[in-house]
Amino acid sequence: DRIVTVGTGIESSQVALELADLHEEVFAALGIDPHQAGDAEAGRVDELRELLQHEQAIAVGEIGLDYFRDRAPRDRQRRLFEAQLELAAELGKPVVIHTRDADADTAEVLSRFDGTVVMHCFSSPGLLDTALERGYYVSFAGNVTYPKASDLRGAAAQVPAERILAETDSPYLAPQARRGRPNEPANVALTVQELAKTRRVDPDELGAQIAANAAAAFSLP
Repeated sequence: DRIVTVGTGIESSQVALELADLHEEVFAALGIDPHQAGDAEAGRVDELRELLQHEQAIAVGEIGLDYFRDRAPRDRQRRLFEAQLELAAELGKPVVIHTRDADADTAEVLSRFDGTVVMHCFSSPGLLDTALERGYYVSFAGNVTYPKASDLRGAAAQVPAERILAETDSPYLAPQARRGRPNEPANVALTVQELAKTRRVDPDELGAQIAANAAAAFSLP
């Protein structure tokens, strides 16, 4: 009954806030993603600070490192990541982390952040031990339903009940039953069903647990 929509740059963060203004059940996580670390967007962190003053802005993200697509120099990705973590610490907000093929650097940079961490669209089993040791929230998307994603399902089975989350990553990563079509928020139910099957729990109970976890992670009303 609540949605956290995500900005991945200043303009998309502004759109996220517009949606939050229109719908009281929508909240916004605002950030500049690593793909934009090599262009002018990386210099707009002060603008991001202003947007994060909005009462519906509940997290900084998604932010992080992406060495898979490598659309920006890695040293610039890291600087942007660190700057936004400092902003989150300053404002006392949780962070939503995007990381691909950057396990060691992501863990090292996050080691200096003391706030709440949500591992977005978890796809890095190599980071699982670190996430569990540090008490991070671990969020799973539709790719956990894919036949070949046994490693993600194995990770999902290990996350403590009070730290698991679910998401869609819309319009990407539609669950297997909707694969090939644009993803949408309603499909999160399919992901929760797969997670419940993997964890051998009732889907409704898991859904209630995830809702409670999200409320705790993002301080939702």
